[in-house]
Amino acid sequence: MLEAVSSDRAFLMEVVYGVVRHHRSLVWILDAYMDHPPEPAVRACLLVGAYQLVFMDNVPAHAAVNECVEAARAVGGPRVTGFVNSVLRRVAEQAGTIRTSLAKQPLGVRASFPDALLTRWTSHFGPARTEALCLWHNTRPRTVLRVDRRRTSVPDLLARLRAAGMAGEPHSFRPEHCITLSTGTAIPDVPGYAEGFWMAQDPATLRAVELLAPQPGDRVLDACAAPGGKAMCIAEALDGKGELVALDLHADRMEPLRQNAARMRAPLRIVQADARDPALPAHVGAQPFDRILADVPCTNTGVLRRRPDARWRFTVARLNALRRIQAAILDNLARLLKPGGAMVYSTCSLEPEENERVIRGWLAQHPEFRQVRSEFLFPPESQTDGAFAALLKKS
Repeated sequence: MLEAVSSDRAFLMEVVYGVVRHHRSLVWILDAYMDHPPEPAVRACLLVGAYQLVFMDNVPAHAAVNECVEAARAVGGPRVTGFVNSVLRRVAEQAGTIRTSLAKQPLGVRASFPDALLTRWTSHFGPARTEALCLWHNTRPRTVLRVDRRRTSVPDLLARLRAAGMAGEPHSFRPEHCITLSTGTAIPDVPGYAEGFWMAQDPATLRAVELLAPQPGDRVLDACAAPGGKAMCIAEALDGKGELVALDLHADRMEPLRQNAARMRAPLRIVQADARDPALPAHVGAQPFDRILADVPCTNTGVLRRRPDARWRFTVARLNALRRIQAAILDNLARLLKPGGAMVYSTCSLEPEENERVIRGWLAQHPEFRQVRSEFLFPPESQTDGAFAALLKKS
């Protein structure tokens, strides 16, 4: 099976992401056909097969079954092939009935989400919006390009796409800034890639930078900057006048940040350091910043459409640990902001504990700051990733 899909990256990605996204539904399906749990490698073959049989219309059933049986033989030997063949053939024969029955199951099973998230979301957003959110997160995300308007425009890039035989359309959230590509378009093939005319990023990322409102001549810090989408927006706003420091903690995220900065011709200084480090001025300079973007680590519940694995890693314990990190980052960055300066706190989370409640609790401890405004993007309504951003001013 792996050999069959190795030349087709799109198919492979669809299967991998699909199995992760619909894992709970697939377990519910398979458990009805098994009286004992198989070993993990064999179970993986069954999950891949069941996903193709129930959720993909363009895969012949016999091909999916045969390839998964051969994959099971490779990982489990001949002894497991009969078992895998029997289970998947029954799933294939009853695929229509399975879909009908699955549609009648509780939301957690039919939409494949952990109950811990559904309980929270239902409390925050209500049943109807929660179901809409689950359906949104289960759709395949399309690639969105943000154009660098110093060098091109949405109409110009759309014309270049048409000339290259590609298709796209202005994104409804920021039609003057962003283009949604048609499915299946390879990023490096899009006109303007090498020239840095655009960057692939969801329109939700623009809102935090718009609230920050960097101006030419400002000294700006983008904390937790990798892979650099927001930093490139800031660099565009500065237009070569001022200073931009892009900070991130993780060594493995430095290279994508460097590559994006080089391709986008973004003048910035990249620093690897911890935004919570009391010695941070030694890394970024002692001069205070005019503006700081604190794009903090979070549970990623606003981007589960793009990161389906994150739904299975959500726990209240992890949420609380991240809240402490978020507050610590704000504490440390606040020292680096000049009086009268602006700081934007942003997440890609839908959880109030990481958004409004972090800001409310932090402001109570920092009377020298006040909140000017905040914005929350709910994906099914904004047609973007989920995001929260709060603009804070220092007196």
